[in-house]
Amino acid sequence: MVSKIVKRTPTKVIKRTPPKPIKDLRRSRRKRTPQKHVFAASSVVFSSINKSFHSCQRRLIKIFSKFTNLGTPTSQKREFRLLKKVEDEGLVLPAAPSLSKSLPPLTCPDRKTVFLDLDETLIHSKADPPPQRYDFVVRPTIEGEVLNFYVLKRPGVDELLEEIGKNFEIVVFTAGLKEYASLVLDKLDSKGLISYRLYRDSCKQKEGKFVKDLSELGRDLKRVVIIDDNPNAYEFQPENALPVAPFIDDLGDQELQRVMKFLEFASCYDDMRDAVAQFVPRGTDNSS
Repeated sequence: MVSKIVKRTPTKVIKRTPPKPIKDLRRSRRKRTPQKHVFAASSVVFSSINKSFHSCQRRLIKIFSKFTNLGTPTSQKREFRLLKKVEDEGLVLPAAPSLSKSLPPLTCPDRKTVFLDLDETLIHSKADPPPQRYDFVVRPTIEGEVLNFYVLKRPGVDELLEEIGKNFEIVVFTAGLKEYASLVLDKLDSKGLISYRLYRDSCKQKEGKFVKDLSELGRDLKRVVIIDDNPNAYEFQPENALPVAPFIDDLGDQELQRVMKFLEFASCYDDMRDAVAQFVPRGTDNSS
């Protein structure tokens, strides 16, 4: 028996492309910026920000370096804040002339001269926030910025100026900046008892310290005394100095009464240096 052979057409094999994973499909739908371009753009942005930051930083350092040295430099750190501009308070009498060289000749040749320091000798000032006690406020403008300073007068300062003005020429000699110190003196010297004002530009610098050299101011050293809380200030003429303790906020302070006693004592001496030598114990930098 002959079997019938059936001839079949071979089945056609269909090749299928394997589906892409879902993660790959999501990626293909996004149009992404090449990575190197992202890094380049980021670098430009950060470079610009960094440059602006350093520029601002240099500006702030320059401003604050001015503000932190307005008054007489001391070892105590002071922090000063920038404030909004405010209106000046009231009118003041014309200021005594500011000088940076020799003083004019004495109008009364027989008068002796008292050089008075300002900060921590006659007053103490503080920036914001306001302290509990202060007598008046000054607002110096430095490089277009206005600051508030709260000034506390040392007990007896008004009486001291009155008494000195009767028999002595008064010259305030401060290492503070004129922009700040002149406003304080306008308030402090409402009666015009101070003959002249000398500021930081009249000081000499020695090893980073401001020194008040009395020898070039047109006054006989035999007839002058300097009253100051900072020994660095009278380093060139210590024999002419009456040291005083620094003042901060002690309302029971009696140091200026001691100064008045000295001036009364010194009136008997032709040479003020002899009076200092008798009144101040040897080897004393500050009052006891």
